[in-house]
Amino acid sequence: MSSRRSRSRQSGGSRITEDQITDLVSKLQRLVPEIRNTRSDKVSASKVLQETCNYIRSLHREVDDLSERLSELLASPDTDSDQAAIIRSLLM
Repeated sequence: MSSRRSRSRQSGGSRITEDQITDLVSKLQRLVPEIRNTRSDKVSASKVLQETCNYIRSLHREVDDLSERLSELLASPDTDSDQAAIIRSLLM
């Protein structure tokens, strides 16, 4: 028995078809800027998944950086500044 068949039986019948996988990879390709901006329409699924992971990591880093900057702004001696007041009102 092939490993593909044994996996599908182990999953309790909730199989994803190759067409669904192709469709999902295509959707990811349209969402990730690094791939979306390539000139070639044909990109391997592994490349799409790799670039998606890289993109998610970069978004996490950006969120961490912005969170740190926000914390610094709110903890600075100028906490009564207009910027800090606006940010506080948005967070409430």
